[in-house]
Amino acid sequence: MRILLVNINFHHKNQHAILNYKNIQVVSIYDIHQLGHIKLSEFDCVFSPSIPIDISKYPNTKFLFGPHFSIFPENSLNLIKGGNSAYNLLSDWVKNIWTKNYPICNGLKIVTCPFGVDTDRFTEIKPLSERNEIMVYCKSRSPQDLSFIQTFLNNNHKKYRLFSYQTRYNESEYISCLQNSRFCIWIDAHESQGFALQEALSCNVPLFVWNISSMADEYNSSYPRHFAATTTPYWDERCGEQFYTVNEFDSKFKLFLSKLDSYKPREYILENLSFAKCEERFIQVVNNI
Repeated sequence: MRILLVNINFHHKNQHAILNYKNIQVVSIYDIHQLGHIKLSEFDCVFSPSIPIDISKYPNTKFLFGPHFSIFPENSLNLIKGGNSAYNLLSDWVKNIWTKNYPICNGLKIVTCPFGVDTDRFTEIKPLSERNEIMVYCKSRSPQDLSFIQTFLNNNHKKYRLFSYQTRYNESEYISCLQNSRFCIWIDAHESQGFALQEALSCNVPLFVWNISSMADEYNSSYPRHFAATTTPYWDERCGEQFYTVNEFDSKFKLFLSKLDSYKPREYILENLSFAKCEERFIQVVNNI
C-alpha cells in the first residue's frame, strides 16, 4: 500500500508507528498546497492527521483524516464528509461521544484505529521474579489521588519511583524503570489511545490502574460529566487490575498482588497493538473507505 502523508502536527508516536509499518510505503509532504502538484492516482490514500482538505476537489482519491483535528467536532468536518473519506478517532469511547452528542458527525464515516506500540524498544529484559522496583505513574489527576497512593506506599514501607506526565521525564529512564519494576500503579485521566500505558504493558509490567468513568475526572477540566471515558481503551484481564474508587483500593490491590505472577501484559500488546497488528488494521480501514 502507498500512502501520501500530510505530515503536519502529527503526533510523534503515531508517526513513528506508521513509518515502521513494513507493508505501507509512506511519502510525506509538509505543505497542504503541494497536493495540487502530485499525481494522487499513484497513492492508495491521502492521510491527513491534522489538516482538513476539501475532498470534493478530489472525488477519485481516498482520504483518511484524524485523530488530531480537535477534541470535539468542529465545522471543518463538513469539508471531509463523503464516500471517499473517513475520520480516525483511535478508540470507541471517543467515537461514542462524537456520534451521540454532535449532529455534525452525521454523514461522516468514523473509524477507530490505534497506532502500533514499538515492542522492540519497549520490551522485557528480565523476568518478573528478578525485578524489585515499584513504579507510580500520574497524569492529569487530582493531587489528592496521587497523595492517597503515596501515603499508602509510604505507610507500608514500599519504595517507589514516580513518573509524572505534567513534570515530564526522560524516556530512557522510564524504560529502565519499567524493565526493573514488578508492577506499576497507574493514576491517569482519559486516554484515546494511551501510549505510555501501552508501552508499560509492552515491557511486561502488570498495571494496577485507578481508572476514571468520565472526561470530567481530568484534574482542573470542565468537560461534561456525562461524557463517559476511560484510561484503558485497550485492555484485557492479562494486563492487571483496575479500580474506580478509594473504597475499592484495598480489596483490589490484594487481589492484584495475589495474581501478580499470572498476568501477561506483553502478550496482550503483541496480539493487539504491535506494529504488525495495527498495520493490518490501518490497511483494512483504507480498503474499506
